[in-house]
Amino acid sequence: MANEGGTWIMYGVSRDDPYCIHTVEELSAYINEIGFLPLFKNEIPGFSVEERTVAEDWWSEDPARDPWIWRELIAREGEIGYGKFFHKKAGFISREWFPYFANYRRDGYDFDALWDDEKASIRQKKIMDLFEDDAEQFSFEVKKKAGFGKDGEKNFEGTMTDLQMQTYLCVRDFRQRMNKKGLPYGWKVAVYAMPEQLWGYQQVAAAYKEEPEVSAQRIRDHMKEIYPIADEKDLKKVLGV
Repeated sequence: MANEGGTWIMYGVSRDDPYCIHTVEELSAYINEIGFLPLFKNEIPGFSVEERTVAEDWWSEDPARDPWIWRELIAREGEIGYGKFFHKKAGFISREWFPYFANYRRDGYDFDALWDDEKASIRQKKIMDLFEDDAEQFSFEVKKKAGFGKDGEKNFEGTMTDLQMQTYLCVRDFRQRMNKKGLPYGWKVAVYAMPEQLWGYQQVAAAYKEEPEVSAQRIRDHMKEIYPIADEKDLKKVLGV
C-alpha cells in the first residue's frame, strides 16, 4: 500500500491470478508454508499479503474475502503470530519460525533478563509487567495502566512497536470494548499478549540453544530460497536480520 498524490493505492492481483489467495484458510496455509509474511507491500516484490490478494476486497467488511478481517481471524486463532514484526510494520510469523525470530531479535534474552542487564527502558518495563501470569490486555488498558498519557510516559505506540519487533509482544485478537451493561460497542481494538501465551515458553524459546546470529542466518537462507530476488539490503530492512 502506497500513498500517491494523497491517494492510497493497493497493489493486488486479479482474482484468477494463479498466485491469488482467496480465503483466510489459504492465507494461513501459505504463511505456514513459507514461514513469515508482511501484511503490506514492501521493498521485496511479491512478499506481502497485499500483493497476493485482490485489492478491491480489502476493507469490504466481508469475512469471506477481506484480508483486513483475515488478520483478525488469524490472530484470534493463535496458531500464527501477528504483530509489527517487519520494519515496525504488521505481518505474520508461523509457529515453526517464530523461535528463530525470537532468538535473534531478543539476542537470547527473556525480558526479565533484559531488564536486569539494563538493556530495556522503564517504559518497556511498565508495559511488560502488565503481562505477567499470561495476561491479555486491550491496547487502551495497557496505555492507562502503564502510565502513558498527557501527564505521564510518552511514546506509547513507539514503545509497543519496539516490544513487538523484539518479539516480546504480539496481537492476540481484535475486540470491541464493553459498556457497563456488558454490551460491545465501538471499533474493534487490538488485544496484546506475550507469544508464550499462544504456544508456551518451551516453543517460543526453542532456538535459545543456538547463537542468535545462527538463527538470523537461518532466516536469511530461507528467505533467499523462497524469494531469491531479494537482495541483502532489502532483507536487512524488511526482516531485521
